[in-house]
Amino acid sequence: MKIPFIDLTREADYCFNELIDDCRSVISSGMYINGPNVKKLESALQEFLQVKNIVTVGNGSDAITLILRALNVGRGDEVIVPTNSFIATAWAVVAVGAKPIFCDVNDDLLIDLNSAAKLINEKTKAIIVVHLTGRVVEMYEFKKLASNHNLHLLEDAAQSFGAKYNNSEFTGSLGVAGAFSLHPLKNLGIYGDGGFISTNSDMIAFNCRRLRNHGLINRDESAIWGFNSRLDDLQAAFALTKLKYIEEWTSRYIEIAKTYGNLITARIIKPMVRESHRDVYHNYVIRVEEEIRNEFIERMAKIGVETKIHYPIPIHLQACATYLNYSVGDLPKAEMIAKQMISLPIYPSLSEQELVYISKAVNLVYSNLAK
Repeated sequence: MKIPFIDLTREADYCFNELIDDCRSVISSGMYINGPNVKKLESALQEFLQVKNIVTVGNGSDAITLILRALNVGRGDEVIVPTNSFIATAWAVVAVGAKPIFCDVNDDLLIDLNSAAKLINEKTKAIIVVHLTGRVVEMYEFKKLASNHNLHLLEDAAQSFGAKYNNSEFTGSLGVAGAFSLHPLKNLGIYGDGGFISTNSDMIAFNCRRLRNHGLINRDESAIWGFNSRLDDLQAAFALTKLKYIEEWTSRYIEIAKTYGNLITARIIKPMVRESHRDVYHNYVIRVEEEIRNEFIERMAKIGVETKIHYPIPIHLQACATYLNYSVGDLPKAEMIAKQMISLPIYPSLSEQELVYISKAVNLVYSNLAK
């Protein structure tokens, strides 16, 4: 059996005819930028996430950048971010001229509250929490920390669409603003780049709408220096179609995580399925001993199961961060976890037969390698 890490064609086949109808409708409309589907999508996402404002943008990375710009975070400011994340979380900070300050993570791969708290000083303007792998950060303590120090609390919710804090409040509705990605690999993904901003702040929404479209007031006048970061109408139409299925797909992600949890040996560190929050398992990350990780991945590939690593190099140790003067050992938990992590295939169209095969392969390979 051959099981790819991701197979986007399965999802496309699921709603193929609707997607083709979307293409016909948008192309025949003659409205391709800021068209009616963009407005419909923003309204639909507002209703789904139970937030006051949605601002669609060109991608999830720009979503973070525009939020920071809307909050006037810039040169001379510091923003605390977890080092275990995709590079975009930090480069958005750099893009606005601010300095990323990296903090460590917990065993669940998420931002460590105590590590972040120790980094706050007079230059700190914001904290970005990342709901990595679709797992919800414990927001109550972070909201209290941010409030006590008069800091902006942003959510990088790129991987967590549909996740709920305390099973009630969606990620993206808990901080001053949330940044989402609609990249094809995301739980709610489209067929190109895209993203959006969620916020209950009219001020942030107003600023982000202006920033995404060159800072224009109208076709001929610009009030501020802005960006060109707009979601096109065709991609918005695709998102509207797929939004109809997101609850069904989210339930399947959770079912798969529970199946893995039940079938994979307890000797391997696995994500804990929590009843207190609704985690949506954009990635299902296990951890094995550092000395067997690479061989584990190779042996899994030989028996037909493709795996990945999210992420093998913490951001503070990336070449682009050299000027920030971090060293190996500065953020030990994240550095250790980066050498142990393996992401297993997880997407709604995986069959029960495939899940059993993957789980048995994991157990077999691990039993042959572990001491």
